[in-house]
Amino acid sequence: MHAITIEQPGGPEALVWAEVPDPVAGEGEVVVEVVASAVNRADLLQRQGFYDPPPGASRYPGLECSGRIAAIGPGVSGWAVGDEVCALLGGGGYAERVAVPAGQLLPVPAGVDLVTAAALPEVVCTVWSNVFMVAHLRPGETVLVHGGSSGIGTMAIQLAKAVGAKVAVTAGGPEKLARCEELGADILIDYREQDFVEELKAATGGAGADVILDIMGAKYLGRNLDALAVNGRLAVIGLQGGVKGELNLAALLAKRAAITATSLRARPLDEKAAIVAAVREHVWPLVSAGLVRPVVHASFPMREAAEAHRVMESSTHVGKLLLTT
Repeated sequence: MHAITIEQPGGPEALVWAEVPDPVAGEGEVVVEVVASAVNRADLLQRQGFYDPPPGASRYPGLECSGRIAAIGPGVSGWAVGDEVCALLGGGGYAERVAVPAGQLLPVPAGVDLVTAAALPEVVCTVWSNVFMVAHLRPGETVLVHGGSSGIGTMAIQLAKAVGAKVAVTAGGPEKLARCEELGADILIDYREQDFVEELKAATGGAGADVILDIMGAKYLGRNLDALAVNGRLAVIGLQGGVKGELNLAALLAKRAAITATSLRARPLDEKAAIVAAVREHVWPLVSAGLVRPVVHASFPMREAAEAHRVMESSTHVGKLLLTT
């Protein structure tokens, strides 16, 4: 088969479409014939040499895919060769075939075509596990989503609205904020021109956000705490603004607030399977009903993954970038 390989870390040009050995379905795995994958920020970090795949995962980039089951390994039940699926991966999505633990498979939801389904697994599992399973967002609460026009952000807006929450977003510029509003965002904050703490408090009568989904890390740590409501929950899922920051513990105590930080890729297989099962139970009906949909900015041939990485690095996109075989 062919896959995108990274012989030496570097810029987008480090991504090389090359012939590599075919994967084999091990115990509890299936091999998926990949139709599409999607680009995530973690792929850029891996390309740069900063984010290696977890032990046992494919060394090729790609944290999600869609396609058809081509082979089934020992100990797998409930799936058949030819089934159309999408999958959460530890790596290997940028390839023509990938071995996937059966617990990380999802059926393609009704109303979504096979290619577009590749835009779902990573963002849905990330949002559902953090905003709902960890931060326990409830109907009537307010959630602040940083990076509202990203793949994660566009999904977080829709899922939060689907459960009856009020959604605030930060994004760069009026065009991206308009797209967030189309998806259901209630409070629109241009982080280039406005202070998100002031804007959020003004829009919530001084209360702040019950839940904050953060991709920035250290840069926003103190301001996120300022923006939290009493009993608020801050879920950190990215470190685009650095890894070390200062925290006023007295303010955290006064608000009786909680801070969690999680990653998805390196979790044990049983934890990933539990998240995937929860997504299938709670989110797939919303997708099938048309209440939640993947937002795709553009698609590229997989051999042109370098160009897709350039687009992501430019931050001009809204939603997901797909790669097709």
